[in-house]
Amino acid sequence: MHWGATEEEVTGPYPGAELVPEGKRSSTMAVTIEASPDQVWPWLVQIGWDRGGWYSWDRLDNAGRPSAREVHPEWQNVAVGDQLSFWALGRRMDAYRVGVLEPNRFLGLYGYTDLRGRWLDPKEPRPAAYMEAIWGFQLNEGSGGRTRLVVSGYQTFRPRWIERFVSDWLLLPTAWIMQARMLAVLKRNIERATNAQVHTVSESRDGPVGTKNLSATG
Repeated sequence: MHWGATEEEVTGPYPGAELVPEGKRSSTMAVTIEASPDQVWPWLVQIGWDRGGWYSWDRLDNAGRPSAREVHPEWQNVAVGDQLSFWALGRRMDAYRVGVLEPNRFLGLYGYTDLRGRWLDPKEPRPAAYMEAIWGFQLNEGSGGRTRLVVSGYQTFRPRWIERFVSDWLLLPTAWIMQARMLAVLKRNIERATNAQVHTVSESRDGPVGTKNLSATG
């Protein structure tokens, strides 16, 4: 449940607690990406089944459609309150809504439903039975232009016996299988795209290396 995360990332403060008043800290997983936060951010905001996908096991949550391998300009305009979706049980289903949007710093996906999956109003008093959570993606800039992507959040399930069942038996394997895959795919795709971009810019500025060498020795 703490795949790739440091002790400080697991126990330290994390954004979004105010959106889930009775929430407990969820799992914390992290990865270092060889790209700057402004290069990582566009990949996060295009998340969603009918958008860039979820960067995980696409047969399980994206109807078998491959998740994006590049940044798509048409999927960059998101706002707080936007509804995202995923694919499960042979149909499109509502996923989280965008709850927090701090460009290049933090994306918080918020969910608040009854036990049947129907959305509730967070301004109303909490009922006896509900599910509420924020799934966060925090970008911390590191040395050398790297980004530390820390995925965590807060969650509440009521009644409490459901919380114990869901946390211990459902979310544990799901988080490991799906979220670890997500972080690995994001790292691979972002670093590959960033390296290709650097190579293209270098060639456009200096010309192909082989041509320069031939000219110098000719």
